[in-house]
Amino acid sequence: MIGNDVIDLAQSRIESRWQRKGFIEKLFTKEEQQYIKDSEKPEIMVWLLWSMKEAAYKIYNRRTKIRQFSPKKLCCSIDFLSSNLSLGKVICNENTYYTKSIFSLESIHTIAVNNLENINNVVEVEDPEIIKDKNGIPYLKIDNILQDISISHHGRFEKRVAFRK
Repeated sequence: MIGNDVIDLAQSRIESRWQRKGFIEKLFTKEEQQYIKDSEKPEIMVWLLWSMKEAAYKIYNRRTKIRQFSPKKLCCSIDFLSSNLSLGKVICNENTYYTKSIFSLESIHTIAVNNLENINNVVEVEDPEIIKDKNGIPYLKIDNILQDISISHHGRFEKRVAFRK
């Protein structure tokens, strides 16, 4: 299964005041709060962790059909971090989701998969035919076959990702 999230950093600066009292404590676990505190770029860390949670939640929702986003129930850890890439994990109710995040000056794009072997088999798809089930979960339709797809948009960016065929 697959999930993704994109953050338009300029839009997030307009829409959210992440530094306001209680914001960090409401959304992030103690360990995640420590990542933010220790980061040279705390704003980027906030949105990295948020995008990891969102991408993993899309898999969790697809699998369980439960539409209840509780950010602190999605626990992030970071295994690798550089100026343009992060690899990590999100644990939710004993499920582990593996994440890969790409940073640019304007955005953060995170993909999540439930099987680590698939982390590099995700591609962006252009102008796909999308079908949604009764729960609003999207599928990519190719030659009358439905395949998992994840769609995310924020501000100036939209990402549609699926597994490479």
